[in-house]
This record gives sequence, structure tokens and C-alpha cells, in this order.
Amino acid sequence: MSTPLYRAQAEFLRALGHPVRIRVLELLQNGPLPVRDLLISTEVEASNLSQQLAVLRRSGIVSATREGSTVVYALVSADVADLLRTTRRILTDVIAVRGELLAELHGAKTEQLR
Repeated sequence: MSTPLYRAQAEFLRALGHPVRIRVLELLQNGPLPVRDLLISTEVEASNLSQQLAVLRRSGIVSATREGSTVVYALVSADVADLLRTTRRILTDVIAVRGELLAELHGAKTEQLR
């Protein structure tokens, strides 16, 4: 089943699917930033950052405005910041469960060796 809505959601989530793009979005949660600040904070090459920003721009997740010779990026919706915070909470829960499972497996392995 592949409806236009599901395809659009999948494309949106794919646009989020890169560590540099996630970092950029986290940085933009606090407000618009010029490219030079994003370069410093992401510590990636300019060409890589440019490619990642283009993906975010094409997907409509960020906007770009020119202020003189400077391009400034901003989140289009505060909901993106909410989504990132939710993702972190989910990951924290997943990691906690995995940690508990690993501890249980480790305990079972130790018991078997005795």
C-alpha cells in the first residue's frame, strides 16, 4: 500500500536521515543561523554542508534567506524541533531497554559459566 500521503511521509523522513542534517536541525532549534556558523558548529566541509542544506531546503524543512552576502537558514516549523526532541526521548527509552536486556543476557551468561 503506497498512498501519496505515505510516500510524502517517507520522503520527509528520508530528508531527516543523515547525521549532518540532524545536527543542522538541532542547531536551528535556537533560531536562524548563517551558513558560516553552521560550518563552524558542524565541522564538515563546505561542499558537504551545502549538499545537506540543499536536501533540507528542497524538502521544505528549512528556509534560506539572503542578508547581503550571507545566507541565513531557519526551521520552517517549530514542529521539527518537537520531532527531534521526541526522537531523542524514544532513543533514550530504546537504549535503556537494550541496556537492561544486555545486562540480563550478561547475567545469564555468567550463570551458565558457573
